[in-house]
Amino acid sequence: MINAVNDGEWSGTWVAERLGLELMGDDELTELLGLALRRNPKRAHLLVSNVLGKHVPQSPSVVYGYGFALGRRVRELLGAEEAGQAVVLGYAETATGLGHSVADGIGSAPYLHSTRRPVTGVTAAGGFEESHSHATSHLLLPEDPALLAGDGPLVLVDDEFSTGNTVLNTIRDLHARYPRSRYVVVALVDMRSAADAGRLEEFAREIGAGVDLVAAASGTVRLPEGVLEKGQALVAQHEAEGAAGGGSSTAGASGPVAQFPAPLEGVAETASDEAPHSEARARTADAHADPLGARGTARPATDNPRPASGRTGRTRSVSAHPHPAVRRVDLMWPRDLPDGGRHGFTPGHRARLEAALPAMVARLADALPDGARRVHVLGFEELMYAPLRLARELEQVAQGLEVRYSTTTRSPVLAVDDPGYAIRSRIAFPAHDDPADGPGERYAYNVAGAGFDAVVAVVDSAADTPELHAPDGLLAQLAAHTPHVLLAVVPSYVPERPSMLSEPLRGPAFSSYAPEEVGWLLQDLSDVTLEAPTEEREEAIQSGGAHYAESLPVEYQPSEQYQELFHAALGTTATRLAQAVGAVTELVLAERSPRPVLVSLARAGTPVGVLMRRWAQFRHGLDLPHYAVSIVRGRGIDANALRWLAAHHDPADVVFVDGWTGKGAITRELADAIEEFEASDGITGFDPEIAVLADPGSCVRTYGTREDFLIPSACLNSTVSGLISRTVLRADLVGPHDFHGAKFYRELAGADVSVDFLDAVSACFPELAEAVDAQAKELLSADRAPTWEGWAAVERISEEYGIHDVNLVKPGVGETTRVLLRRVPWKILARAGAGADLDHVRLLAEQRGVPVEEVGELPYTCVGLIHPRYTRGATGADGRAVNV
Repeated sequence: MINAVNDGEWSGTWVAERLGLELMGDDELTELLGLALRRNPKRAHLLVSNVLGKHVPQSPSVVYGYGFALGRRVRELLGAEEAGQAVVLGYAETATGLGHSVADGIGSAPYLHSTRRPVTGVTAAGGFEESHSHATSHLLLPEDPALLAGDGPLVLVDDEFSTGNTVLNTIRDLHARYPRSRYVVVALVDMRSAADAGRLEEFAREIGAGVDLVAAASGTVRLPEGVLEKGQALVAQHEAEGAAGGGSSTAGASGPVAQFPAPLEGVAETASDEAPHSEARARTADAHADPLGARGTARPATDNPRPASGRTGRTRSVSAHPHPAVRRVDLMWPRDLPDGGRHGFTPGHRARLEAALPAMVARLADALPDGARRVHVLGFEELMYAPLRLARELEQVAQGLEVRYSTTTRSPVLAVDDPGYAIRSRIAFPAHDDPADGPGERYAYNVAGAGFDAVVAVVDSAADTPELHAPDGLLAQLAAHTPHVLLAVVPSYVPERPSMLSEPLRGPAFSSYAPEEVGWLLQDLSDVTLEAPTEEREEAIQSGGAHYAESLPVEYQPSEQYQELFHAALGTTATRLAQAVGAVTELVLAERSPRPVLVSLARAGTPVGVLMRRWAQFRHGLDLPHYAVSIVRGRGIDANALRWLAAHHDPADVVFVDGWTGKGAITRELADAIEEFEASDGITGFDPEIAVLADPGSCVRTYGTREDFLIPSACLNSTVSGLISRTVLRADLVGPHDFHGAKFYRELAGADVSVDFLDAVSACFPELAEAVDAQAKELLSADRAPTWEGWAAVERISEEYGIHDVNLVKPGVGETTRVLLRRVPWKILARAGAGADLDHVRLLAEQRGVPVEEVGELPYTCVGLIHPRYTRGATGADGRAVNV
């Protein structure tokens, strides 16, 4: 079962014997993999790759060669034509360099890797979770949103293919957004169990696309019962032994762990188990040849550090090296060349890197100390490719120099100083790149005690922080284990924001509103086909979890029924609407700002914002700025629109406006989005409190009325909202520097009643001045604190009627009307004695055969229930379809 590797013991023996694991499969597996114990409650063991360049220092030519050769196999599988259309996606943090090497092997493929580092100003094109990992959230942040939107093959690269969950979940998510006909999964090792082996073909049939797998070797790990508990007990035992033996004070440190030295100064000599530097090994003549060869596998260099065996769990004392200050090396990295694939790396970028490598490596070689024979290039977490290419070039050009490569990592692994264990030593140090998930330990494995004459630490500029240079930081710790530490900093590539965002769109070029009535902080997508029949659109949303804002329903010419309902409602409610408009505007002027900047939430809030602007002009002679911005359930408000507003107005003057509240989902969405924006951009002052015409849900404190009646604009779509569509947020159309999109339906001009609606309501203003003053005075002295009574009622109804999903409960007259006109209604709940306010609801319900049930206690005039087993059109709080 387990064979010795080369002339030494297999580096998985220690774990296999103690946990009863069996590694079965290709003969090459024990050359490619060792085993260690995770400090992770989700999985006991860690497959430690000898050729990945993460945990085990390895020849950079071997590391790069494996990825490159896998890319060549993908190219052969696809053929030249399909390979020329392929895009490669690698996984952070482990496979960022491997994926980039695969892209190089394919030839002309652009490359993107997922990231755990949010980048201000770059909109995520997607994301996913990695269930077994210690750090799960992945983001996709391409500079070019169209990178993932092509129809060529998508090649997904990870270091190992175990259960397949992460890769298949990624494909499922991306396929729903950007469907394509072919996917290729690439891994160094295919370690699926027999139970998982058939899932790939089943999954391919499910999505209707081809899914191929390319791996350097395959096998499986047989796990005995109780292996997780047994592994956790082993970890606890050896960590306790390390602490008892005087180990590092770092939390969780164990095995031969580096102590914290004084900052970059000499360390007093102490008794130590440290082995002398190992002799340099001669490089093989074919070090950078294709390592896979005809058989598809290779024998990696067997130079894992072999310090003298100390007792398991003992701390290795800091060796006595005179270590001068860390020497910086200016690589003169090319301007605007990405440091990796976090935001995409194109064939053009690849050509620039290849041209610049010789000069950069010459500077690095010149900075190495005289007499150095063993040099380690240490990359940084996701920054794997740039240091790998530097190390490989150095290995090729520097005669007589043994070069090894690995990177630091987030992954907490137990270190045991035993030849049969893959992680012989560990340096633990504080994170130094201000990670989004907060401070924590980071690690460099198998570097301490490996006898390197010099270590070249390569980090990006975001990680060149005081923490990196601190007394307990990475550089000081490296200096305790090697005579020379060099630091090379690669500029962190961040896509530049435009110096100025686009100016607002205005009518008549965009919308049927007069240009002074509203400026749309949107981009015009009128020439893009986004519509699909309701059934097809919702089926796509339901089947793949697509987001409702990625497409549009077809905007049909309003039927005679729609138009009659609209005009009837407007005739009976215009005065009521006008008084509510006046009252909410007076509250805003009195409490929020004497010269507010009205910002409507497109599109339902836009007519209300225009009417509030008209009231301020009529009653106070104010010419208030008014804009419309996009907010998307599950995605938040358009951050670029907020940036534009902050650049042109005082955020404290901005008042967000919407039509009415239902459950209060958008109220909560806006509050969360503003909090996230403040954290990401550092721009404060925006008040997330929405001003609404009607607040039947008791969700806000700035409103014109809390009565629940039909606002006529709820009856129509674009033809009462300036002929503007719902807003669109799709990564291939909306870039990191773009406003969200929308369409202008010029062709529906004959049915447009947008201005008619505004004029009918504002015509009532003169007769209501005194009534508005009285209502505003009453509201200003009243307790208007939100009670969220509506949300509580919706939760109660959801449970009482066996729906068990608040997203299928649509409260209020406006939302109920929309359910009857546009959704699949199940039944209508009407407040007893509601009277004329529900005449149109009863009529529509009768026409559609929907029962109306009167109930006694209801904070709304009525509530519409979407059929709980037929959810076309139902979208949840995250903007995705609700599956029941």
